[in-house]
Amino acid sequence: MSSRYLEFSKISKLFPAAGGPQCVVKDFDLKIAQGEFVCLIGHSGCGKSTVLAMAAGLQPLSSGAIILAGKEIVGPGPDRGVVFQSPSLFHWMTALENVLIGVEQVHADRPRAEREEIARHYLNLVGLHDSLDKRPSALSAGMRQRVGLARAFALSPRVMLLDEPFGMLDSLTRLALQDALIERWAQDRKTALMVTHDVDEALFLADRIAMMTQGPEAKLGGVLTLPFPRPRTRRSVLEHPEYDALRDEVIGFLESQERNDHVPGDPARPNRKATDPPRTEQSPP
Repeated sequence: MSSRYLEFSKISKLFPAAGGPQCVVKDFDLKIAQGEFVCLIGHSGCGKSTVLAMAAGLQPLSSGAIILAGKEIVGPGPDRGVVFQSPSLFHWMTALENVLIGVEQVHADRPRAEREEIARHYLNLVGLHDSLDKRPSALSAGMRQRVGLARAFALSPRVMLLDEPFGMLDSLTRLALQDALIERWAQDRKTALMVTHDVDEALFLADRIAMMTQGPEAKLGGVLTLPFPRPRTRRSVLEHPEYDALRDEVIGFLESQERNDHVPGDPARPNRKATDPPRTEQSPP
């Protein structure tokens, strides 16, 4: 497995503004191993979603490069399954048809019946076996998001990109979908990068948490490696002896950004080990 499977190499993004171009993200640098689940966290407006959009090929980079499996990303592609906060389903299509439309592009060489079976399989995995023929208007917000997850996984992508996929859901639905996501992810360990604003969500889902500094000119401020073994339960995570310290560390980082008094550490620092005292770290070179 490559330790640099998905690599953000000094990427920056400028947007036009009345007073001249504004740099939203500057020299963002992060390496993600194959099969790793990384959560990207930071304050609203710091550029988290912009980083994800660039990885999805939906936003051009102003400078730097994003490399996936040794190939530079230059635009959208089926090698990346993308799930947004709103799943953007085609309202005139059923749940099955919404998943099938992507499957037909990726598996165009397979018979129609086989493509339908792939779509059914992934809808079943996210618990929608009774709702295949329902249109989005007949589905709850949580069910629509399940369709979005099924559609992304059905593409058999190299990497999953998730932009606050549960941010608009009520707490009970959000917890249920977190469980559904991690259960599906555990089956084949797709490389995953997920934007979230929820510290507890990041601690439950991720192998590492990447923390962004406050914008403008946001960059990677630190990375925490989580010691929680897999498979996980919420109880095992909450009862882990390092849970409280790690949670406090992420919250402390976010609070320091709010006060605008955080000074990022040395990018050359090695990854923090579970036995080390809690501290903010940088992504490994």
